[in-house]
Amino acid sequence: MAVTTLLPVSTARRKHFAGRWFFLALGVVALVVSVLISITLGSADISLVNVRDIVTNHVGLTEIPVRLSEDAIVWEDRLPRVLVAAACGIGLSLCGLLLQSLLRNSLADPYILGVSSGASTGAVVTGMLGLGGGAIGLSGGAFIGALIAFAAVLVIAKCASGDNSAFILAGVSSTQLFSALTSLIIFAFADSDEARGVMFWLLGSLEGVRWNQVYLSVAVAVAALVLCLAFTKTLDVMTFGEDMAGALGVNTTVIRMLLLTSTALVTAVLVSVAGAIGFVGLVIPHIARLICGYQHRLLVPFSAVFGAIFMVWVDTFSRIIFAPSALPIGVGTAIVGVPVFIVILLRKKARV
Repeated sequence: MAVTTLLPVSTARRKHFAGRWFFLALGVVALVVSVLISITLGSADISLVNVRDIVTNHVGLTEIPVRLSEDAIVWEDRLPRVLVAAACGIGLSLCGLLLQSLLRNSLADPYILGVSSGASTGAVVTGMLGLGGGAIGLSGGAFIGALIAFAAVLVIAKCASGDNSAFILAGVSSTQLFSALTSLIIFAFADSDEARGVMFWLLGSLEGVRWNQVYLSVAVAVAALVLCLAFTKTLDVMTFGEDMAGALGVNTTVIRMLLLTSTALVTAVLVSVAGAIGFVGLVIPHIARLICGYQHRLLVPFSAVFGAIFMVWVDTFSRIIFAPSALPIGVGTAIVGVPVFIVILLRKKARV
């Protein structure tokens, strides 16, 4: 009798997960299609056939004659830009997911907790004062700033009540403080042209990204994805609290330190490349939970794929709606992200 009872449940569970994985596969296909379509859109329309020819020429597979202007547009501008956008979507979504799981706070993300603002301050200090050269120097400065900001949030929240609201309020305070420090540095050390450029970058910008930034962003995004996939079971356990995780043999102190430091590093690198982009890490994990549930073995890849698609399309519309000028991508993510997050909050209230 027990066997006949268990078999249908097991079969239903397999079908449930098979459906989720099929939906994820559709998401991956949608991401590839989004990347290809995004490359063709802009002030100069370029066909998918020409995009294919240009890419295969550069990777050494073909030697098909193409227009030099189209080659430059695709290979030097649009392709690097769309790849960095996808990498930022993956990295920021996973950072938000990690923070929400580790802190057990549905409002946690790198932007709200001040990590992005701290990284921005570190990058601006490094760039404006000439303390480091190139993307690695900016990323190093951003990493130090992100660590300082997040450490400040942890200390302030711990000295207060230590509950969820304390983390959010501490994050808001840290965001305002580091934003003010960034503005002070720009005001003190930048001329008017530099100030405009830095302020535009701080709002989130993928203008002028180059292949060295593509390699850095993609490497960090892939590393974040691999790390999250390696700790899916641990994240499932830690969602129920440190006491429960400790009782099951999880070294919560080491795991938290490793994952929180990794979150700061990923955020720092992406901020140094694209500026402070908000609401991606906040909204995307919630959307993924609505579709695939709370198990991290599904939640991690869903968040990564949806984050990449979201960022690709936000960047695409940001650069074509106001062409020839480009809307800062951080403005686009906020315009889309805030209404979506409000809808999510209202749905949760309706269920209570």
